[in-house]
Amino acid sequence: MHHRLTPTAAGMGFLMFLAFWQALAWIIHRPIMPSPVEVLPVFFASIFGELGFHLLASTARVLAAIGIAVLTAAPIGIGLGQLPRMDRIFAPLIAIVYPIPKIVLLPVIYVLMGITDISKILLIALIIFFQILVVVRDQAAKLRPELILSVRSLGAGRRALFRYVYFPASLPAVLTALRLSVGTAIAVLFIAEQSLTTWGLGYYIVVETYQVLRYPQMYAGILAMSLLGLALYFVIYSLELKVCAYQDSGETG
Repeated sequence: MHHRLTPTAAGMGFLMFLAFWQALAWIIHRPIMPSPVEVLPVFFASIFGELGFHLLASTARVLAAIGIAVLTAAPIGIGLGQLPRMDRIFAPLIAIVYPIPKIVLLPVIYVLMGITDISKILLIALIIFFQILVVVRDQAAKLRPELILSVRSLGAGRRALFRYVYFPASLPAVLTALRLSVGTAIAVLFIAEQSLTTWGLGYYIVVETYQVLRYPQMYAGILAMSLLGLALYFVIYSLELKVCAYQDSGETG
């Protein structure tokens, strides 16, 4: 059961956040904590300029990582879920690798691939990959054999099974895994973008603002990165609600 977040509730949450931020600025009363009254004009003035380009660079990296992770993890997860013998072979390896914080692999990826956009995207994709793999594998393993046999009896081949059985059944699991991993992906993006790059919100926040004490600009960058995470979360959340509603109507129709 999904708890629907209405626009009114979202608006109230945003106002509460601004009020808490303003109160914190009054309590600390130092340049390190500017108020939203100072930061928001800076944000809106720069989002269509320099800050906007950094936001676009970060968004492109995250979307590329999501695409790579979904296209690789979903088929593998379905395969392992439907092939118990194969799953028994790889399950111990997945169980060991899955809990490892993937950010510790950043130096290894940089050594092997260089400090490029591809290496940053690969690191984020690696995090999302295992989230999707595990959830989709478990979901695929729950598919009823009689459902698959009934579709096969109609002459369906592998493509038809994937289109009409595996993909619809695993899509909610993919969306759930994506929604749960967005926060971690954005956090890793922030760390990865601090290393030898000139575009990205991580670079903007740390190098262009924090290190030169431009605190209002720094918080504008933090706000932009927070909004990126929120936007991705709620887009995936909306898709998840629509998919679940569609499947529920199909089951009851």
